[in-house]
Amino acid sequence: MKKILIIEDDQEIIKLLEIHLNDLIYATSKATDGEVGLEMALANDYDLILLDLTLPTMDGITICKRLREKKNTPVIMLTAKSEEIDRVLGLEIGADDYITKPFSIRELLARVKAVIRRTNAVKPEPQNTAVIAVEGLHIDIDRRKVLLQDNRIELSPKEFELLVLMASNPGRNYTRTELLDMIWGYNFDGYEHTVNSHINRLRAKIESDMANPTYILTTWGVGYKFNEDILL
Repeated sequence: MKKILIIEDDQEIIKLLEIHLNDLIYATSKATDGEVGLEMALANDYDLILLDLTLPTMDGITICKRLREKKNTPVIMLTAKSEEIDRVLGLEIGADDYITKPFSIRELLARVKAVIRRTNAVKPEPQNTAVIAVEGLHIDIDRRKVLLQDNRIELSPKEFELLVLMASNPGRNYTRTELLDMIWGYNFDGYEHTVNSHINRLRAKIESDMANPTYILTTWGVGYKFNEDILL
């Protein structure tokens, strides 16, 4: 059974989410306080976190930042604010999706299922374990595990999906719009800079020289690609 943590201070919203998520056979836990929610998120393994932006003791942006320093649990941010800066900031610090209150419960449930589905989509069947190994970089797709020179690298879900997509298709050029559509899965037209932010964070984790990358190359005027020359 998939486990979902709800970090939200509105009791009515919590009750609504619990009823509908439980109907979909998801197990739910809840926290109405930011610091408590972060402690729960770090201490337990959840398949998804629904995270309110405005919370007592610690806001959702800070929680997401601190969570990403330790874990890669998928996050959907909930907020009563609709300003673009909040949406962009939520996505760029590592949230997997973003929905503005008041929201349609049907839309939120669709997004919950989509994020969980995408998180599991890169996993092949156990008997078909896929591993990509090149130039000191080892990507175990089945276990969602990345090693660089035998050292474990912690990637967020979106960073991992970007790496797997490009490493599985070395030499193929991807535009920012294509990556946005293929990885985020929703219509985020105008948010291509979110791709840049994730690529930069991914590079910071796997490249020894950000100015001279080995693995993920910039194709000027197009977007990005995984370096096919290191496969030769």
